[in-house]
Amino acid sequence: MILMRALVVFESMFGNTQAIAEAVADGLATRMDVDLVEVGDAPEAVPGDVDLLVVGAPTHAFGMSRPATRQSAAQHAPAGLVSKGRGLREWLAALDDHVPAVAAAAFDTRVKNPWVPGSARHGADKRLRRKGFAILSGSQSFYVSGTPGPLLEGETDRARYWGTALATARQAEAHRIT
Repeated sequence: MILMRALVVFESMFGNTQAIAEAVADGLATRMDVDLVEVGDAPEAVPGDVDLLVVGAPTHAFGMSRPATRQSAAQHAPAGLVSKGRGLREWLAALDDHVPAVAAAAFDTRVKNPWVPGSARHGADKRLRRKGFAILSGSQSFYVSGTPGPLLEGETDRARYWGTALATARQAEAHRIT
């Protein structure tokens, strides 16, 4: 068995995306070492011993958050935001462009409504591809009942399962990603 390491970086406003990130990390941890980091504390570069980068963020205004959408979220969070500084968009923009042998996957949290377009995960996927990451197993959306949440029933279990599936897929692809 190949010992691998994953880095999970998340942005969360009300705690829903954080809960999903924690569940994904739990699933990944069944097969590899995992570091779970809030985006404000994330490293400026992906460490050299990381084999899989998983990023997650809430969907704001049809995509990844911006300073203005985070400020708007703060007005609806009497207890304060989980992610108070930079967002995933800014963190990804600052990363180095080519990260050989590192696979990546993205997820978001969003309201489950077919009439509401957009997704933070699509923007994250595009940015990861442009940086040279091999996108592994597609991306995933996890659903909340409304802007502040809560998560819909079963979403953390689904996230844990997806984390396990990502770890399994990354290990199976270890010989193919160069």
